[in-house]
Amino acid sequence: MFGYYFDLALRSLRRNKALTVLMVLAIALGIGASMTTLTVLHVLSGDPLPGRSSTLYAPQLDPRDMGNYQPHGEPPDQVTWIDGMNLLRAKRADRQALMTGGSVAIQPAQSALDPFYQTARYTTADFFPMFAVPFQYGHAWAASEDAASAAVVVISSKLNDKLFGGRDSSGRMLRVEGHAMRIVGVLGDWRPSPHFYDLHVKNYSGNEGVYLPLSTSQDLHLAHLGGANCWGNGGADATPTAPCVWLQFWVQLDTPTQAAAYQQFLIHYSQEQKSLGRFLRPPNVRLRNLMQWLDYEQVVPGDVQLQTWLALGFLLVCLVNTVGLMLAKFLRRSAELGVRRALGASRRALFMQLLVESGVIGLAGGLGGLLLAYLGLWVVRRRPADYASLAHLDGPMLLMTLVLAVVASLLAGALPAWRACRIAPGLQLKSN
Repeated sequence: MFGYYFDLALRSLRRNKALTVLMVLAIALGIGASMTTLTVLHVLSGDPLPGRSSTLYAPQLDPRDMGNYQPHGEPPDQVTWIDGMNLLRAKRADRQALMTGGSVAIQPAQSALDPFYQTARYTTADFFPMFAVPFQYGHAWAASEDAASAAVVVISSKLNDKLFGGRDSSGRMLRVEGHAMRIVGVLGDWRPSPHFYDLHVKNYSGNEGVYLPLSTSQDLHLAHLGGANCWGNGGADATPTAPCVWLQFWVQLDTPTQAAAYQQFLIHYSQEQKSLGRFLRPPNVRLRNLMQWLDYEQVVPGDVQLQTWLALGFLLVCLVNTVGLMLAKFLRRSAELGVRRALGASRRALFMQLLVESGVIGLAGGLGGLLLAYLGLWVVRRRPADYASLAHLDGPMLLMTLVLAVVASLLAGALPAWRACRIAPGLQLKSN
């Protein structure tokens, strides 16, 4: 029966091509605009580490003085050097990583390449297994190399391609800020989006090119890159002795019980530091998992959310216009529908026929909207935004585009189809 209805729909749509084009265009414009913004929102608000995000947590403490104190306010989203090292040595989590961003000068061995600056990540050994970082060559450094401030680095595949032509460079030497460092590993394809572990750089920027032990970065006095919040007489220097929060600390807690126990540990730690005179404020801690952390930090740009709502509003306007066009089209066929009713067709059969016709319009509009969405995302990728390169339509969003178009057209066609089916066949036969 569906094939018969589909054939009737195609014949009906060919009879009035101008009206058909208007309906398809209305659906395509609404779908194209909404799917462009929904795709960008989907990319920016997705889970950067599917399957692991529920076990990764960002602990927060409040070591500040009493200046501008507000009860139950949010603690800083970074930690001091002293607190970070204390939490690291406590080893209360399955895995833990203390880190910060940096920028280092790379001096290539090849004379054809000039020295250049590269973004860096100073971190501890658990960073790689905790975030499931893949390796193309070699491996991460060990905890013993953290303790020894070893001169070792892990580099990105992009930097490896630039310096070594993509070959296995593990074991080779790399000059970083004038210091010879041994490459122990090369990362594979890894770009979590957003850059969740340090949101004090661009939220959707690419990964760092160089990774080295945090202890090594301090021994070599490498430049810090990222935010720092200081109080008292700390100035604005991100140093181990300054009263400043400037490091990111992440822990892996595999069960809710472990998470609850770790939060209690943070409270006890704060109480202990207050009794020692380091913390002046009452204990104030937070322990958010990765997705909660992204919500708290509001990583999705506000303009993207606004554009999404505007695009959905535009889709609604397009659907209202489509309803009017379909109503005009279906009521114009009152005589045809009256004859079919007189010949024994039920209202349900007519309703299904008209809904199939609406679905065909929606499918055609969806294909047109898909092309417009590809065009819209191409325009987005040309924008000077850090997330622009991520704007691509993946399989689920492509399927969602077609489904949304068909569902929207069926909803738009439901009222016109119902109105057309309510016409009394006797009146139509008499008028003809």
